[in-house]
Amino acid sequence: MLIKKEAEIPSSDITDKKLYLNRRAFLASAATVGAALAVGVGAKGLIAPKIHASAATKLQFKPGSFSTNEKQTPLNDVTHYNNYYEFSTDKEGPAELSKNFRSRPWTVKVEGACKKPQTFDIDSLLKNSLEERVYRMRCVEGWSMVIPWIGFPLSTILNQVEPTPKAKYVQFTSLNDPKQFPGQQRAVLDWPYVEGLRLDEAMNPLAILAVGLYGDVLPNQDGAPIRLVVPWKYGFKGIKAIVNIKLVDYQPTSTWTKSAPNEYGFYSNVNPNVDHPRWSQAHERRIGEFFKRPTLMFNGYGDQVASLYTGMDLKKNY
Repeated sequence: MLIKKEAEIPSSDITDKKLYLNRRAFLASAATVGAALAVGVGAKGLIAPKIHASAATKLQFKPGSFSTNEKQTPLNDVTHYNNYYEFSTDKEGPAELSKNFRSRPWTVKVEGACKKPQTFDIDSLLKNSLEERVYRMRCVEGWSMVIPWIGFPLSTILNQVEPTPKAKYVQFTSLNDPKQFPGQQRAVLDWPYVEGLRLDEAMNPLAILAVGLYGDVLPNQDGAPIRLVVPWKYGFKGIKAIVNIKLVDYQPTSTWTKSAPNEYGFYSNVNPNVDHPRWSQAHERRIGEFFKRPTLMFNGYGDQVASLYTGMDLKKNY
């Protein structure tokens, strides 16, 4: 019998954990795969990934600027390796636990230090000029992905509410609903999830509010119906299921910074030469690959964002 070594097996070919735990389902799946291989059909793609989308809506979008031409992470990995503590601390858990999450009706309130505070309905936001942007994304514990997000610049709605000179930072808050979020029934973190950016970071054209990926609306496990994507920062900045955006004159304390201030600073480790206390950030492993690669300063987006940090000590301001 031919046994593949770990390095030879792409993650998309690894049997789903739930099938493994269910012996009958596992045997049936193995038989199907074996039959397919016998007639020359690859096992890959036999089972379509389960995507619990927030709405049955195809998005209208155009190719966006700033996209990388690097190989994209397979959809199955993007939708089954999710850091979403509101559902589960297990990265495989959110895909299943989010299947009944309700993302309609949904509004996002934008308020604080602005002249024209507004409440936006999610379906009105879907009518924005949407772009597909293929971004490198730094995940957790040295993992990374390349994801084709669909969204619009965060500055689009910030400009609509007209920030006042008092506005220095932007604070984001996610939905607080323990009935829908089983993870919020436990004090794993201080709920609801809160994140923040400096105003100039938020206004940078790279920062987007994502409403979809791979051509469709966001799957629930990836942050439906709307989430933040900041590609030059570490993954915990990608707050999901946003319900409130507030312009403030103080530096918001993000949920992870509050939980572990020595590990998760406000600036989200944009400098890979600053190690996380429990692992090095100098190298990362792309999901689906075996070998690591060097982690790039500002995740490779230095040309667009390095000027935001001129004169800052990025070891002190991690």
